[in-house]
Amino acid sequence: MRIGFELRRRFVQIMTVCLTNWEMTNLFTGKIYKGPGKNLCAPGLNCYSCPAATLSCPIGALQTVGATSGFGFSFYVSGFLLLLGVLMGRFVCGFLCPFGFLQEMLHKIPVPKKKLFPPLIYGKYIVLVVFVLLVPLLGASFGSTGLPAFCQYICPAGTLEGAIPLLLTHPEFRQVVGMLFAWKFAVLLGVVIGCMMVFRFFCKTLCPLGAIYGLLNPVSLYRLRIAENRCTACGICQETCPMDIDPASQSASAECIMCGKCVEVCPHQALYLGRENKERCSGC
Repeated sequence: MRIGFELRRRFVQIMTVCLTNWEMTNLFTGKIYKGPGKNLCAPGLNCYSCPAATLSCPIGALQTVGATSGFGFSFYVSGFLLLLGVLMGRFVCGFLCPFGFLQEMLHKIPVPKKKLFPPLIYGKYIVLVVFVLLVPLLGASFGSTGLPAFCQYICPAGTLEGAIPLLLTHPEFRQVVGMLFAWKFAVLLGVVIGCMMVFRFFCKTLCPLGAIYGLLNPVSLYRLRIAENRCTACGICQETCPMDIDPASQSASAECIMCGKCVEVCPHQALYLGRENKERCSGC
């Protein structure tokens, strides 16, 4: 029996969650893993401070060391993201991001579904420039280490995976909870509600990692492609796309997470995921 593409994607997502958060028992003790795995970055968004996390978050690492003396690690993080983006683009978002998987599970909750107001997709680029790049650089220019502004003020993954488990397991932390945690919890709550109503709300509007991979989508080796001679512009793929793009005319869109839903529903097999295949594109 042939396993469907969506089922295979779900299996990869679950395996990625498990491998990225291998130290699951730490969730009950509040201990943070600090082994050699933390010298490497996860491909997707996953908080460093999550007790279960075995890898570092690339966004956290990028903004923390980007303008400090840790230039070697900074170059590693930048090169790591660039390499993944050129090879796979937002395939990482669709298959290898634990927080992306969580968003999809939240969207399955039976509440009224909405379409995102299109201009909001540019929010993630503002977050990338301001909170991940500019604020850490400005902080370093005044002699301090890079300020992890995105992690500190926005990241809902950090609140859910790091702050909440640590507060539950460390009573002493609860005594110093202040307005910053209240703000971060409000952001998390807003993202959770948004994800219940809008497919991958955080990915579409606020995720700086998705912004980086999205910018590299048009040049990535593995991405959504179209055999134009087979496309009849029937519109079925556009109706199916959960990221609200028209795959037939926007196959290299920065919003495409390569979930494969459009590929599965195309009645003419005009869409496919992979490298350029001249025979398929030009074949009759």
